[in-house]
Amino acid sequence: MILGNSIKTKIDELKKEFDELKIDKEPLLNLIDEAEIAESVYNSNAIENSTLTLKETEKILMDLEVSKDLNLREVFEAKNLARIMEYLRNKNNIAELNTDFMFFLHKMLLENINSSISGRFRENNEYVRVSTHIGAPPQKIVELIKNLLIEYSSNNNSYFLEKVAKFHLEFESIHPFNDGNGRMGRVLLNFQLGCLGFPNIIVKNKEKLNYYLAFNEYNESKKVKTMFEIISKALTESLYKRLAYLKGLKIIRLSEYVRLNKSKGSSLFNFAKRQTIPAFREKGIWKIGI
Repeated sequence: MILGNSIKTKIDELKKEFDELKIDKEPLLNLIDEAEIAESVYNSNAIENSTLTLKETEKILMDLEVSKDLNLREVFEAKNLARIMEYLRNKNNIAELNTDFMFFLHKMLLENINSSISGRFRENNEYVRVSTHIGAPPQKIVELIKNLLIEYSSNNNSYFLEKVAKFHLEFESIHPFNDGNGRMGRVLLNFQLGCLGFPNIIVKNKEKLNYYLAFNEYNESKKVKTMFEIISKALTESLYKRLAYLKGLKIIRLSEYVRLNKSKGSSLFNFAKRQTIPAFREKGIWKIGI
């Protein structure tokens, strides 16, 4: 197994605690999810080279006045992705992961951007390239996605995180759409986690080089270890955050925690990045519950 047993045990234990504490706390969890949307939208779009800042993204989603110099396409990208995230909340038990579902979400993603390529896979001579990787031939996409969905739904032996990570890698390798593949892949990733009872994760823009490396490794040699590590750390961080709020802990900056405990700051921040302490980020700032 690619994921060590210690990581699996840790995630399983956090999930068990999360399930126990979230009973009758749906309003709190909804508030956390709502507060995260702007940050999630910002990071996902920034990975795709959007120039919007987090503050600009927040203003756009709150319909506040923003600079007239902002790229209109990027404004719609932010609004559309937020709309998808809002739509998918509490849809995990009623929506089915299939091509029609993908088309529906993709149409939402490209609304007011490019209707000619929205809600459908690439076809005819529509090829795409990401760096040196060329997506699957258009004529093979339908079959490849069909096989991917069958493999995901029928694999009852692998650990859930292995299935989810492999799906994400293969989806991006196929690159089925003309545009929006990265954002769609991360939307589907969170939908899959939600169907399993887990909270959303945020793949951070600051860590996109490692994220890109995971795809390069998969495309070149089918290695999946890096993506497993990325998703597992993002998932434990998301769980730590929600557990801190569910327990009613006082949430402070990790830098303040270092000062209060007279600890070595660099060590604690490294522990946070490795997720060996229950730290999490809000708007890019490391925090911890005490």
